[in-house]
Amino acid sequence: MSSVSRRRFVGVLAAAASAAGQSRPRIADIRAMVLQGPHSYTLVKVTADSGVFGIGEGYGSPFVGVKAAILELRPYFIGKDPLEIEALYNGLGHRTDGSAEMLLRAVSAIEMALWDLAGKLLNQPTATLLGGHYRDRVRVYCDAGPGDMLDRNNCNDWADKMKNDPAGWTAFRVTPPRSTTRLDSARDPANRVLTSRELRDIRQAFEYCRDAIGWDRDLIVHCEGEYDVRSAIQLADAIEPVKPLWLEDPLPPDDVPGWMRLTQVSKVPIATGANLARRQGFRDCIVGQGCDVVEIDLRNAGGLLESKKIASLAGLYGLPVAARNMGSALATMATVQWAAAVRDFLAAETVIGQRNWMDDVIVHDGPLVAQGYIAVPRKPGLGVELNPDVVKANLAAGERYWD
Repeated sequence: MSSVSRRRFVGVLAAAASAAGQSRPRIADIRAMVLQGPHSYTLVKVTADSGVFGIGEGYGSPFVGVKAAILELRPYFIGKDPLEIEALYNGLGHRTDGSAEMLLRAVSAIEMALWDLAGKLLNQPTATLLGGHYRDRVRVYCDAGPGDMLDRNNCNDWADKMKNDPAGWTAFRVTPPRSTTRLDSARDPANRVLTSRELRDIRQAFEYCRDAIGWDRDLIVHCEGEYDVRSAIQLADAIEPVKPLWLEDPLPPDDVPGWMRLTQVSKVPIATGANLARRQGFRDCIVGQGCDVVEIDLRNAGGLLESKKIASLAGLYGLPVAARNMGSALATMATVQWAAAVRDFLAAETVIGQRNWMDDVIVHDGPLVAQGYIAVPRKPGLGVELNPDVVKANLAAGERYWD
C-alpha cells in the first residue's frame, strides 16, 4: 500500500470511528402555545440538543387540557432519542389508553412534531420516512355548502361561486337540513328519528345541490352521529339518487352492530372513524365491515404512525381511507404527508384554501389548494415552517410565542 493510500485508509477509519462515537440526538425541550380561531389549535415544538426542532398540532374545541397534557408529558420525553418515535409512543403505555382523549391529542401533537424533527435530522420528507410517496398531491374537499339547500336559487349561487373558486374544489361536504319544531310538528329534537318531512326535504335539498354543482364534482353527506339505524338507512336511501362519494357518521361512533347493519343494506358508501382512537378503536368496525370508507383524524387516532397502521389494517379488508382534519395549515400539511404514504387514500378534509389567516399560519408561495389538491412538500420533515407574524397575531388570550 502506498503512503498516499495508507493515509487515505487511516483517514477513513478515523472518520468512521468519530461517527461511531458521536452521541445520538436527544430531546432538549418541548413547548406549546394555543391559537384561537374557528377552533382552538395547540401547537407544539420539540427541540433536539443540536437546536434542530420539529413542530406539530393537537387541535380541538374546546382545547382545555391539550396544552396542559403536553407540558405534563414533557418530563417523559426530555433526554430521550427523538428518532425512536414508535418506542417513545408505546412507552407511554396506559397513559394513551381508554378515554383519555385530550391526553391522546397531546401525544399525537408531540408525535407529529417528532416526525417533523426526524425528517429534518435525516434530511427526508415525513412521507418518505413513513414508507414512501404513493402520490405527489393529495385531494382535499371543502366544507362550504349552500346557505339554504331548500332554495334552488341559493344552491345555484353557491355552485357558481364554487365553480369559479381559485382553489378548484372537486368535492364538497354538505350537511342535510333538519326541521324545527315550529315547521314540523313531528320533530322531536331530543330523539334520533328522522321525520317524514325531513326525509322529503333532504331528498329535495340534495337534488337541488346535485343539479346545481353538476356531475363533475363530488358531494359528501355530513352527519354527526345524530340518527338511529332505521333513520340512517332511510337517509341513505333518500340521498342515493345523487350518488354521494360517501355518507359520513350518521350513527354514534361506538354502535358497531348498527354500522354493520347500515353498511350491508346501503347503496351509498358509508364512512366513519374520525372519533375513534388507535387500532383498538377501529378494529371491530374494520374487521366487521362496518363501513366502506375508514375515516381517520390524526389527532384523535394517535398520530401519524398509528394512523398509518390503521390504514394498513383497513387495506387488509379492502377498505380505502379518508382523512378528517379541521386543523390549521400545520395539521393539514401533516395530514398531507401522511396521506401521501397511504396507498388506498381518497380525500382529506381541510379548512384552508379559503384565503384567510388560516392559510398563512405557515409560510407559502401561492395558493395552498390548486385544482382541488394540495401538493406534497418535498422539504425535510413536514416541509413547512410557521409564519411568526400570523401566529403572534392569532394567539389565544394569555398565550406567548415560543421564541
